[in-house]
Amino acid sequence: MRKLYADGREFVWKGEVHHVSGGRDCHRCVRLRVWGAGKNSRVLQADLLSKAVLPWGCASDSSYPTPKDVREVIDHALTHGWDPDAAGGVFLLSEDGHAAEFELAGFLLTDRLRDEGAPDPTARVLSAFDRATGSPAP
Repeated sequence: MRKLYADGREFVWKGEVHHVSGGRDCHRCVRLRVWGAGKNSRVLQADLLSKAVLPWGCASDSSYPTPKDVREVIDHALTHGWDPDAAGGVFLLSEDGHAAEFELAGFLLTDRLRDEGAPDPTARVLSAFDRATGSPAP
């Protein structure tokens, strides 16, 4: 568990590394979980899909959220209804509900870890690469 201090409050967070399959490749996904008022408080959860485009896919991807990334996730969640002082439950930043307005420099929100029917992560990663570079992904 890692600690982050923001606006006079201590947040505790962890990231669990997973992999999700796409139409063309495997992708690294980090399940981020954040608590703002102890272990019984409402947890913030976001599944972060790495934007890395690498020749060996998830086998060579070492992407992991930085404290700056975590702070951006917290800030977005707080402005969209997360109450870290509430007891129990999960506040989910989902791809379906938040991806159109929220993206990190190295990650996209994904629902694929929870739902195999969610949009293809390969197509989303390649699209993010194209937007960032102005040229098609390899």
